[in-house]
Amino acid sequence: MIVLKTTQDRLLAALQSVSGIVERRHTLPVLANVLIRKAGEATQLTTSDLEIQIRTAAELGGDAAGFSTTVGARKLIDILRTMPADQVVSLESQQSKLILKGGKSKFTLQTLPAEDFPLVQESPSFGPAFQVPQKTLKSLLDQVAFAMAVHDIRYYLNGILFVAEGRQLSLVATDGHRLAFSSATLQVEVPKQEVILPRKTVIELQRLLSDATAPEGQEAPMIEMQFAGNQAKFSFGGMEFVTKLVEGKFPDYNRVIPKNHQNGVTLGRAPLLASLQRTAILTSDKFKGVRLNFEPGTLRIASSNAEQEEAVDELDIDYDGDPIEIGFNVTYLIDALANMSQEEMIRIELQDANSSALLTLPDNAEFKYVVMPMRI
Repeated sequence: MIVLKTTQDRLLAALQSVSGIVERRHTLPVLANVLIRKAGEATQLTTSDLEIQIRTAAELGGDAAGFSTTVGARKLIDILRTMPADQVVSLESQQSKLILKGGKSKFTLQTLPAEDFPLVQESPSFGPAFQVPQKTLKSLLDQVAFAMAVHDIRYYLNGILFVAEGRQLSLVATDGHRLAFSSATLQVEVPKQEVILPRKTVIELQRLLSDATAPEGQEAPMIEMQFAGNQAKFSFGGMEFVTKLVEGKFPDYNRVIPKNHQNGVTLGRAPLLASLQRTAILTSDKFKGVRLNFEPGTLRIASSNAEQEEAVDELDIDYDGDPIEIGFNVTYLIDALANMSQEEMIRIELQDANSSALLTLPDNAEFKYVVMPMRI
């Protein structure tokens, strides 16, 4: 049976859209495979890591009979990548093997039975579905994802908090030393929903979502979201994405975001970033501290290391607040500034040397970044 017959670029795009979650090494060998299911004209491709499941459907030619099997996802992608984009490729089923043909090339691949593939059990009680433009969600994710924790023992920090309420969708990420918050206005009202998406899910959504704006007179590409007690479901661009949620209590971010700081300055993002990157060169891998001295008219940034080397850089700024010397982990500042690449100006608000700093954008009241000071 000819399972599918299409051009290399169409098959590769469909496979790549679902294969980001596939681990090369897994305790269950079948999880390294993609489930290929044929029903009529449509071909369904499904991958899973037991916590996330991604499915897409596409018309990829071939015989219309019902058929299902699983085959190594990465191997298939690696082979297809070596072929020209416009080459017609076919997958044929013979006994317990799949034969991939393209041009004068032929590859015989081992399969595992489709019934061995562990599909994620979908929750029977998803909340109401609501839609946002893919570009909006991708932008929100990009603005906060860098502040997620990595392998933190406080597992609820290894992800992003989603809060949908009324017409507001807010995303929050923190690793305990810094916190990023961003929100957007929805077209529709939604009942309050609060969930924590795991880190791997966030990274996959960032990879898959489109940031295209709609051509005039057309609707922007949308993503539909639904949340259950322990699952989230996303549908977009012919794909269905089901993921487990992180269980746990996310910190109260409203208490962390400072209010009414006495001192503030608006300055160019790019010059500040360049200055921090220069002074970061003389920090050590173990100690990434830099000192920021805010004085009327001047910001002095300094760092030193165990070899008694020192870097000092100055920026002219429009500041008339209290003189403040405050230390930060330079990586936390660089991450935030590098992530705001579209922005020209940023605003820094400070209280004193021991209080966290608040970074905001003059043109976007919906974004806030809080960073804790460090003793230097």
